[in-house]
Amino acid sequence: MKYKISVSGAAETGHCLTGCLEKAKELGCEIIRQNGILVTGATSGVPYWSAIGAKEEGGMVIGFSPASSPASHRKTYRLPTDYHDLIIYTGFEYSGRNLLLTRSSDAVIVICGRIGTLNEFTIAFEDKKPIGILIETGGTADMIKDILRKSHRGPGKTVFDPDPKKLVSKVIKLIEKEKNR
Repeated sequence: MKYKISVSGAAETGHCLTGCLEKAKELGCEIIRQNGILVTGATSGVPYWSAIGAKEEGGMVIGFSPASSPASHRKTYRLPTDYHDLIIYTGFEYSGRNLLLTRSSDAVIVICGRIGTLNEFTIAFEDKKPIGILIETGGTADMIKDILRKSHRGPGKTVFDPDPKKLVSKVIKLIEKEKNR
């Protein structure tokens, strides 16, 4: 059985650190190399680049759109459709899409990010999902250690690494630990 790993990150990447998109692409490749299926928010930026990497590696990519139809996805939201094998049009706007995206995944990996990424992180955290944080990418990803410390709830099932390959490996170990309980 393959694991469904969601990549959560900034759709607009102007604030992300240099090299973030290349790391996102490498992360997509690694998810496939390590026998996973990539799940994204069917959006631009970090999730899109991870989808490019996954498809270049010959993997499967599933997207969850905030739109209710392919036409709305393209015209209203102006989101891409390429590099995905399947897009589920939720019709639940961004917050509803985030909930479905996160809940349908075995784990979530955060790269850079903004407030929507933080929303996906908190959903995964509250659901006790395995979470990987690709640090040194900017944005939300580089704030999460501090947020966890200041929240006084412990780290949950959160692992950190600046290397995509190592991070995916750590996340898969967490998934397998959960599956064996």
